[in-house]
Amino acid sequence: MTAFTALILAGSRGGADAVADYAGVPHKALIELEGRPLLARVARALSAAGAARIGVSCNAPAVAELARALGLEVLPSAAGPSQSVLEAAEGLGFPLLVTTADHALLRPEWIARFLADVPPGTDVAAMVAPRAAVEAAAPGTKRTYLKLADGDWSGCNLFWLGNDQALNAVAFWRRLEAERKRPWKMAQILGLGMLLRYAAGALSLADAARRLGERAGIEARIVPTPYGLAAVDVDKPADLDLVRTLTGER
Repeated sequence: MTAFTALILAGSRGGADAVADYAGVPHKALIELEGRPLLARVARALSAAGAARIGVSCNAPAVAELARALGLEVLPSAAGPSQSVLEAAEGLGFPLLVTTADHALLRPEWIARFLADVPPGTDVAAMVAPRAAVEAAAPGTKRTYLKLADGDWSGCNLFWLGNDQALNAVAFWRRLEAERKRPWKMAQILGLGMLLRYAAGALSLADAARRLGERAGIEARIVPTPYGLAAVDVDKPADLDLVRTLTGER
């Protein structure tokens, strides 16, 4: 097992968090599942997969306190996830595995499979799960799917930043994030050709990765996983009910 460095995103955009409020805790990362806070569950999965160094990007004092108690490095979070990754990467270095504190069901074997499947020479990789695997593992769950020529895919909140070239991808992500409320600006950033192929149902997973990489000036890969539950995070109260059901808490 090759050791690696990992980053857990545990920041917030400010304001009320519906999931945290639903669970009765001040921050989503502190929600307990099977007797452990989500942050602790994610950190344990990363450690079991080979993470020798784990940073936590957060801005809530209670989350920072828990992170330190777990022996994790605390890094201040920025205004958005892309800037948080950018600033954390400067301190943690590369290569870097990035995930989120609400990845409640994260398993070491999912991480190990992802790292093994990232092709050599990749600057940035993202893990996705096919719709059939997600629905088989969690019937009735509602996820957001990217509908491509070779199937419907859901993101899994696992990203590999292979080297400092990956910062180009983070900067590209930051541009998209800044325009998230202006779809026409996002379309300009992504490129008309890519959007037309997507609208026509002619954009494949590999083609999407290649075109995104070209726009960002990097070697990008989208890596499929057979683990459908890897696409389940805790974004809304229904997701928390789901993971509690899946772990036998309900």
